[in-house]
Amino acid sequence: MTALLPALAGANLIYGLGMFESGCTMDYGQLFMDNEFAEMIKYVLRGVPVNEDTLAVDMIAEVGQFKEFVSQPHTLANMRTHQTYPKLIDRLMREDWDRSGQKTIHDRAWEEATDVLDTYQPEPLPESVRQTIRDIRLETEKEMGIPQKTPAAGKRESAA
Repeated sequence: MTALLPALAGANLIYGLGMFESGCTMDYGQLFMDNEFAEMIKYVLRGVPVNEDTLAVDMIAEVGQFKEFVSQPHTLANMRTHQTYPKLIDRLMREDWDRSGQKTIHDRAWEEATDVLDTYQPEPLPESVRQTIRDIRLETEKEMGIPQKTPAAGKRESAA
């Protein structure tokens, strides 16, 4: 929640995702929770559309005062597009949560983080980018007086 106010004030950098103890401790579960909160903040920053459709004045007049709007097709259509659907925040009723194993948000976030750590396969960098990184490294080593290493015959030099 402390990130929402600076974001609304126009800050373009909010740090600290996953951090505890002034950044001395990092927690992957907290990182995934904070990432979800950041997505919700970005949703808020996009603004609330105010137009003929979202105001729904005609529908309100048709349904009338003190009636329910949940069953209206307009409400259903807009509810699906103007609401966030977080992955980690659990909106179950307590009884359903109890039956489903009582996992906390941190439990779910930790499982998600562990899955990513176990299964993520990064896309390899294009060869042109790898060569640029090599060139920068070699130039820096030369400027610093680090002896240049020559790759052994038949062996390819690593990317970085």
